[in-house]
Amino acid sequence: MKRVPYFRVVPDWRAAPGLAVSALFGACFGLISQANAQTFSSSYTSSAPRDCRVTSAGNGVDDSTIRLCPGKAGLKVLISEDDLRETVSVGRNRATAREQPAAQTWFGPFNSTTHTVEWRALDGKPFAIIQRWHIADNNDQDKDSRPIAKPMLAVTRLPPGPVCHVAYVDVKANPNANELARKAADEFARGFKCDTDEVKVIGESGRAVTMALRR
Repeated sequence: MKRVPYFRVVPDWRAAPGLAVSALFGACFGLISQANAQTFSSSYTSSAPRDCRVTSAGNGVDDSTIRLCPGKAGLKVLISEDDLRETVSVGRNRATAREQPAAQTWFGPFNSTTHTVEWRALDGKPFAIIQRWHIADNNDQDKDSRPIAKPMLAVTRLPPGPVCHVAYVDVKANPNANELARKAADEFARGFKCDTDEVKVIGESGRAVTMALRR
């Protein structure tokens, strides 16, 4: 077989100045695009009693407590527990956190949150938190007649603007529940209107979400 000679063509930039400018612009545009790219990230804080300031709720009930826990970007996480049910809100301090819609959002069945708070941020600025809740199912009890808790992830939007629940993800019904919750936070939290928008159910619904919505 006859071999065809290989020639490497080297462009003459002097003969094609427009091509050189286009190439340079393309390279610069690529660098600018990378610099302007928005970066979503997650970080974590603890809401365990040992890491928070714990006080009495002031109503004389033994199991009624308030935990004020350090968060991100100067925000605090306020967890109020009363009658084996919790509410969670966020603010610059205890007073502002108590004023938010999230502080008045509770679930009918007994419930609690785990002690890890995931902070979803855009370019380092947090705009939502994700927490795992356990909702007690009175219709599904263990051998000692205690309700079995069902797990659910709740996405809560952060200031500026009101703090409220944005989305719920049923953990047992969705093997990729964490990814769904982060996606919901990234797509919905910043534009969510607490006074008019309804909490979104993300992915497949399940027992935990059903109980959470039945307040």
